[in-house]
Amino acid sequence: MTAPYAPAPSRIAAEPSKSRGRLVAEEESAFRSCFQRDRDRIIHSSAFRRLKHKTQVFVAHEGDYFRTRLSHSIEVAQVARTISGALGLNAELTEAVALAHDLGHTPFGHTGEDALHRLMMPYGGFDHNAQAIRIVTALERHYAEFDGLNLTWETLEGLAKHNGPVTGNLPYALAEYVARHDLELHTHASAEAQVAALADDIAYNNHDLHDGLRAGLFGEGEVAALPIVGPCYAEVDRRYPGLEPYRRRHEALRRVFGVMVSDVIDTSRAIIAGADLPHADAVRALGQPVIRFSPALWRDLGHVREFLFTHMYRAPMVMVQRARATEVVDALFPFYMAQPDHLPRRWQGDVRAAENKTELARLVSDYIAGMTDRFALAQHARHLGGRGGAGSWPELMKG
Repeated sequence: MTAPYAPAPSRIAAEPSKSRGRLVAEEESAFRSCFQRDRDRIIHSSAFRRLKHKTQVFVAHEGDYFRTRLSHSIEVAQVARTISGALGLNAELTEAVALAHDLGHTPFGHTGEDALHRLMMPYGGFDHNAQAIRIVTALERHYAEFDGLNLTWETLEGLAKHNGPVTGNLPYALAEYVARHDLELHTHASAEAQVAALADDIAYNNHDLHDGLRAGLFGEGEVAALPIVGPCYAEVDRRYPGLEPYRRRHEALRRVFGVMVSDVIDTSRAIIAGADLPHADAVRALGQPVIRFSPALWRDLGHVREFLFTHMYRAPMVMVQRARATEVVDALFPFYMAQPDHLPRRWQGDVRAAENKTELARLVSDYIAGMTDRFALAQHARHLGGRGGAGSWPELMKG
């Protein structure tokens, strides 16, 4: 059997021994690198466990087979490790960023984020990437010597700017942290963080096709007409004529995965080989990403994303969920602002310490953002069921 290809470490790979360290100095582990330790702390965090019951596209109770933020994050990490390994990058740093990239998401996915951002506009707004930084630097409170997880600079940098440099008006949660720990937001992130960002694109484009088919939002014939997807279906039909439908779908979509992953590896390998990049910091100073899709595949992915936007993210069934989820967040925020004594007991010290409405609003935002879908629904039913025309969630989801 041929051994899997394992390239030598790249010159631009993050080296644990050269990490810029942690905000609070710690004795390093005798048997885990600093990036492995970051990954493990993320996996053991409360916020990571809560992703199990946070929406990806469908509200969690709609079906056990649909992706949640947790299963999505695991899939992103798997794709990211594959790409990172093929490029000779640091797989542990890549995995840490991939696993943590959605920690800041609200209940009900982007719908909840949109609602909370609108409600928080007078108090500095809301952004899920910035909230992930807030979670891992402040809100996780388990360790004796520090708040948060005390992750390395490289992991924090990757969370803050895996999608590229962050400029202009910063979300308050990010501005608050970088005021005491400079993450060099004006530069690109490490190659490992860039891999995590594209692995996110690969994972959601693929699994949203799968979930949309399972939900009956569109059919096999429609997706088989899409670029990238169509040739994969055609290859399966040539190789396995008459294959049972579920196996046919799986075989086609796993090939879609393969096409995207191979394209990123080949394109990025060529970019890295053609650039003068003697070390990891040179990636940050380059002024453009080194991990990319080819222009042709990126164009084709645009058609896939447009299809998913129209047929899935804005499908009538999903839009009903979005509207009703927005009602829940819209009701919970003013309720807790008016009655902060209903926040958990361990939050009451922070409530008493809040010096103004903005500080209180940020506490309320932290609490709501941390909720799972089902906990938000339970709190809505407990505190607001029957008020102002808003019924319990089972009633809201009818129709």
